[in-house]
Amino acid sequence: MVDVLSRCSQLVYKKAIKPALFKKPPDYVHETMIQYAQHRELLRLSRILHFMWAYDNPAVLAQKIGSVSFANPIGLSAGLDKNAQLPPICQRIGFGFSTVGSISAEPCAGNPKPWFYRLPKSQALVVNAGLPNDGAARVGAQLDKLSLGITATFPIVASIARTNSARACSEEAAILDYCISAKRLNAVAGVRALEINISCPNTYGGEPFTTPEKLSRLLAALRATHSTKPLWIKMPINLPWHEFQPLLEVACRYNVQAVTIGNLNKNRGEIPSGELPSQVKGNLSGRPTQALSNALIAKTYLHYNDRLTIIGVGGVFNAHDAYQKIRLGASLVELITGLIYEGPQLIGQINRDLVSLLQKDGLSSIGEAIGLDAQAAAQ
Repeated sequence: MVDVLSRCSQLVYKKAIKPALFKKPPDYVHETMIQYAQHRELLRLSRILHFMWAYDNPAVLAQKIGSVSFANPIGLSAGLDKNAQLPPICQRIGFGFSTVGSISAEPCAGNPKPWFYRLPKSQALVVNAGLPNDGAARVGAQLDKLSLGITATFPIVASIARTNSARACSEEAAILDYCISAKRLNAVAGVRALEINISCPNTYGGEPFTTPEKLSRLLAALRATHSTKPLWIKMPINLPWHEFQPLLEVACRYNVQAVTIGNLNKNRGEIPSGELPSQVKGNLSGRPTQALSNALIAKTYLHYNDRLTIIGVGGVFNAHDAYQKIRLGASLVELITGLIYEGPQLIGQINRDLVSLLQKDGLSSIGEAIGLDAQAAAQ
């Protein structure tokens, strides 16, 4: 019955809701969705949404990473819920966790709009938001307000980045910016980990901490804040392995718990001619990130599976996409673009279909599937 409701929701989304939404500018849809998802009446209906869309099977899907329990491996990636306004509805529609932000020390308006551009043929978005957020103090206060009933059972990860302004461009100022955010968000009981975003390409000064020396100085400063939260790092995906691996070595040296692989794809060369106008600024999410992400996940797992947990991001539109990342080495999988293209019932569908895929392969849990294909993929 629940599966039928989910499939019907998918059909309604694809045939009616999505065509209507895609006639509107994506920036408008994003703003409206954030406002509507917090609406009191929708939250009152959230139990119905959970019944219709979510899928619970902790015996197969649950994991414990460090001291944190995840009901299922599918999470919302950083970039959609910039000010931590969506965890209640994310929990209700079936996510296993949510990453909020990225959050900076100071409030930031982001880049001039538009922030988003759709590429339907490529199953992608062009993103040029530039880290808009209300700043660590206000977002921290918002996280403090979340009820214990949510944060006790629904892990929230806070992604932090330096403020996107000329004032935070120097290495010293940028490190201080990260540390201010880390201190404020470390004080939030419901935040289970801090994700250090070193790889947002749409900002002043680019990505200054994607060299081993600079990343080491950043992590040393963060360690000096005495944060009690596990650290994750949001990794770039356009680096070749010989430049990517040294960053992992630094992460291990500073006892980073996990790496999120990865961020936006800066290479626009594979987008079909005519689909992406040259005047549209930004970098790619969705399907164009999938191959790069998967290759780095497999290599990272082969070399670091005993030291780093992997969160796979990029090109997840169904359970097969998520399962591929898991078999390549990801313990958790995040998405945003797939949610936009497929609809809010997608999360439950992925979890339900993951169980079927595991059973088909003779596996009894997510943990048994992690990394099974890494060796073959990396050859």
